[in-house]
Amino acid sequence: MAEKITAVKGMNDLLPTDSGRWEALEDTVRQLMRRHAYRNIRTPIVEPTALFVRGLGEVTDIVEKEMYSFEDRLNGEQLTLRPEATAGVVRAVVEHNLLYDGGKRLYYMGPMFRHERPQRGRYRQFHQIGAEALGFAGAEVDAELILLAVSLWQTLGLKDVRLELNSLGQPPERAQHRAALIAYFEQHADQLDEDAKRRLHSNPLRILDTKNPAMQALVEAAPKLIDFLGDASLKHFETVRQILDANGVGYRINPRLVRGMDYYNLTVFEFITEHLGSQGTICGGGRYDYLIEQVGGKPAPAVGWALGVERVLELLKEQGVGAPDVVADAYAIVPDVQALPHVLQTLQQLRRAGVKVQMHAPSGVAMPGQGMGSMKSQFKKADTSGARYALIFGGDEMQRGEVTLKALRDGQGAQVCLPLADVAQWAKRLQS
Repeated sequence: MAEKITAVKGMNDLLPTDSGRWEALEDTVRQLMRRHAYRNIRTPIVEPTALFVRGLGEVTDIVEKEMYSFEDRLNGEQLTLRPEATAGVVRAVVEHNLLYDGGKRLYYMGPMFRHERPQRGRYRQFHQIGAEALGFAGAEVDAELILLAVSLWQTLGLKDVRLELNSLGQPPERAQHRAALIAYFEQHADQLDEDAKRRLHSNPLRILDTKNPAMQALVEAAPKLIDFLGDASLKHFETVRQILDANGVGYRINPRLVRGMDYYNLTVFEFITEHLGSQGTICGGGRYDYLIEQVGGKPAPAVGWALGVERVLELLKEQGVGAPDVVADAYAIVPDVQALPHVLQTLQQLRRAGVKVQMHAPSGVAMPGQGMGSMKSQFKKADTSGARYALIFGGDEMQRGEVTLKALRDGQGAQVCLPLADVAQWAKRLQS
């Protein structure tokens, strides 16, 4: 027997027992996005490495430590499995000149890849759902995106998710703050860990995002960016807050919230839960008005967010939000192989009418002349399938042009014969 091959560590199979929650989440997102006039975009999983180096910033954990990058053996091009989707969406918008006739509201779903230590809700292949509004400069669009996420939590039935807000201002304001940060941390150089020392002059803002417990007090006392913001940046932030207040959305201003990518400016935000341990952020985003220009497009504003699918699903499970019922409405029992053409014709009619039907099929390796199995074994399969009804296509029924409907759950054992010629009339009766 050949050696068994298993999945790459941190890259997991999605099995049918779990796929119902995924499908329900994706369906909910699609419906919500349509109501907010966001349209779907799908970009490649592999992008040029330069896109992420330029867009996310060289001195970020993602670019320095986590990207799966490789050289194309055919042409030597440096490529990367996408670690996030915003840069790819922006690249597509620029490449196809999508903003030529005005702003665009877009959303995406798909796998991302980061080489990090797998842990609860955090994997090397993980999935994100995101919304991006490109070409809009107003603070009301920042608020619209936050409200979109809040609507998603409410629709899903998620509780105990808090919103944290901050403003990163504009580049000149961050430059003043940067100088103040460097001066401050230089005065306390003996308290910096190796990561902080390495980033002190290249990207001191990242030091504020440290997870090192020994540095928390030092970081808490560091100069705050909001104290360096000018009137326009403060007005933008105040408008976002006013809209959230008007809609009854609670939030906490977190001056240490900087996000993990360098492309953000003005509004940044995260949705956080206490139910998932250290991996509490389930959604994050903000404004990135300079990224489009950085990847070669004409300057244009943009704002967006991304949620971690695995984390949201883990939270749904943690909070006891039930998985949707994906079992069949009816299970077709077929004693005679010769009846299969007529049986499948009927099942197709039922499916077109919206009925979920599972047909019995023998297990194991098919053998010439093999039958469909005993009635007893088929009824056992029907019962364990979870279907509410069994449809029995017996020889006597078929001769009469009928099928026997037997209840397997409510009113268990009750039977009635139904005419095959009138499938459309009784199909609705089978739907859960």
